[in-house]
Amino acid sequence: MSDETFWWTTRVYYEDTDASGVVYHANYLRFLERARTEWVRSLGWSQESLRHELDLCFAVSEMTTRFRGPARLDDQLAISVRVIQQRRASLRFAQTVHRDAPDGACLIEAEVRAACLTESTFKPRALPASFFGSTA
Repeated sequence: MSDETFWWTTRVYYEDTDASGVVYHANYLRFLERARTEWVRSLGWSQESLRHELDLCFAVSEMTTRFRGPARLDDQLAISVRVIQQRRASLRFAQTVHRDAPDGACLIEAEVRAACLTESTFKPRALPASFFGSTA
């Protein structure tokens, strides 16, 4: 849908790793989620403003991941977010996690489908037209 890719960076902290100093596999999901949250913020919305102003939230309904290599303690990571499909009540994202330096290796590839829900009822709803054009 879009050639525009959003990037967010973070560092691997001790609590992200297992006993060997490698990022525990489930923690990659946190990195992906945080990057999508920062993408929403880049559009002018916070999670709170979505809830309070639009009665809107997103819930992951489907995800596929491919692990390509390990991230380690103190690595700087760059996480991408790109919308590849917009439907009436969902968005599909392509996401990657890269080591930010020196090799830039791709560590994870993911495809994530997020359902658009009415926050107060958790029922599916259409994505408001104002979502992508917010100045909130």
